[in-house]
Amino acid sequence: MTVKPRVLRWRSDGRRDADRDDRGAAAIEFALIVPILLLLVFAMISFGMMLSFRQTLSQAAAEGARAAAVERDPAARSTEALDAVNDAMAAVDKECGSGGLVCNVGAATTCGSGQCITVTVTYAYRENPTVATAPFADQLLPEQLEYAATVRVS
Repeated sequence: MTVKPRVLRWRSDGRRDADRDDRGAAAIEFALIVPILLLLVFAMISFGMMLSFRQTLSQAAAEGARAAAVERDPAARSTEALDAVNDAMAAVDKECGSGGLVCNVGAATTCGSGQCITVTVTYAYRENPTVATAPFADQLLPEQLEYAATVRVS
């Protein structure tokens, strides 16, 4: 068996004839890499949206606790706190008691020389993501987000 040496010839446009054999390689490499890159991009977007939502949840718990702290009527503290949480969550179209969002205003407890109120906000994130997630990227997101804010009652 004789192996014929590969002869490279130059064409009139300055390219080698062997370039013709490599034409499809770039397209195949591109087709293999693009799905991985898209998965990474969509995973980053999903994670970023989750972090933004987490910040909103934290802010809502703090706002609810502040509203409960300044309310003088103990019977109205819970209502004021829930209204404040709903106002803070309006930016992401969520409301306490619906869509996986659970809000809880604890009873006043003794802390130090005064009384404190804790507002807890919980959201089932994996079941109700704020943005569609890429396949397998949802496993990187937390199952639920929970924040609690405790403030001293004035």
